This record gives sequence, structure tokens and C-alpha cells, in this order.
Amino acid sequence: MKFYRPLTPIKAISFDLDDTLYANAPVMVSAEDKMVHYFSRNFSVCLTDKNKGLILDQKFWSPFKAQAIAKQASIIHDVVALRLESYFLGACSLGFDKKQAQDKAQQAMDHFSIVRSQFTVPQASHQLLAKLAHHYPLVAISNGNVDTKAIGIDHYFEHVFHAIAGVKQKPDTEMFQMACSKLAIKPSQLLHVGDCGRADILGGIAAGCQTAWLPLYNIGKPLTILPHMVLSNITELADLLTNKN
Repeated sequence: MKFYRPLTPIKAISFDLDDTLYANAPVMVSAEDKMVHYFSRNFSVCLTDKNKGLILDQKFWSPFKAQAIAKQASIIHDVVALRLESYFLGACSLGFDKKQAQDKAQQAMDHFSIVRSQFTVPQASHQLLAKLAHHYPLVAISNGNVDTKAIGIDHYFEHVFHAIAGVKQKPDTEMFQMACSKLAIKPSQLLHVGDCGRADILGGIAAGCQTAWLPLYNIGKPLTILPHMVLSNITELADLLTNKN
């Protein structure tokens, strides 16, 4: 544990989810593999002799993701809407009419939401959240769409914020502000914990919050501004904050 800024009194703690409380990269690889099998079962009816061997994997869907962003730049903030639109555009390209494409896209999105949340959160994260929840209100602030109930951690949090339905992704300050408003605290009284130097640390500090950087899985972007503290493992936070409270 290393400190770069003095800590002031903390009244609540917010957590990023992906790659902070669990390793998300292998989860996403597994989910995308499962989606390839899903599409081979559910989209095969539209494959003609010309494209019979087509594999509906990330390489196939990527141009439609770019097309969706080109049509509406703000959609990049909403991973659910972006994936849904990508599936819709891809389904249209395969010959489904608009109504069929909408139905196929929604069904695929529903399936992805399930397989994306099929993993086990490390016991150390459960222990951390359980211990901290006895001392502080906890909230989750995520750019992703993981189902906290499905992965068994929703009961630790008083509120869960996702960048969906027009809410901007971190490092925009919107979700931090929403969390502070719901908790009825000042931004300076919220400690945000996350792995990404840009989304979590830059965003948290821009919102006026205190920040703890936890680059446990080395996935997030590097620091461009110093956090209040850097953690080398997740248990350090519980030891520090429960002793202070």
C-alpha cells in the first residue's frame, strides 16, 4: 500500500466491478465463445450456400459495432445498447427483415447477459465487501453490464450504477455524482476503488472523490493523475478502513 494524497474522513465507498473485484478478461472470452455457439444454433436458418461457412464471432460483429458508433457516437457510453444495435445491424446484413432482426438481436442480447454473468467472484472479494459493509455504505459504479445479483454480490451494495440508458461512462463524473446524491454525502466523503487509471482514478478525482487504485489484474489504463492510494492486494483496504472506523 502506498499513499500519494492524505485521506480525509470517508462516509461511503464505491467499487468498480470488472477487473477490480474479479478478473473480467477471461469472463468475456468465455462469453464470446458461448455466443459463437449460440449464433450457430439460432442464426443458421439465414445462412445461404454463399455464406454457409460464416462464423458469427467477434470478427464478424466488429464492423457493425463501428457502424453503430458512426450512426450515434453517444452509444459508446452504453455497452448494452451498443451490443444490441450491433446484433441488429448484423442480423439485417444476413437477410432478416427489420422485425426479425430486432427480435433476433434482443434474444441474443438476453442470452449474452446471462453468459456474461456466469462466473464465480473470488472469496477474497466477498470477504472484503462483507467486512466493509459492516462499517460503510457501499455502492458499485460500473461501465459494464454485469448482473451483480447473478454473480452473488448485489446484497453488499446499497446502490448499483451502470453506464446505460443515457448515463455516461467513467471517467465522466455523472455516476459518481449520482452515487453521492443517493447517499446524501459530499464527493470528498466517497472513496472510489478501481483498476483503471483513466475511468476510475481520473474520473473519481474529477468528481471530487478520494480514490484507491487497485491494478490487481493489470487490465485498466495506466495512471495519468495520482490517486490517494495504491493497493497491492484487496485485503489491504479492509485492514486500513475498518481499523480507522
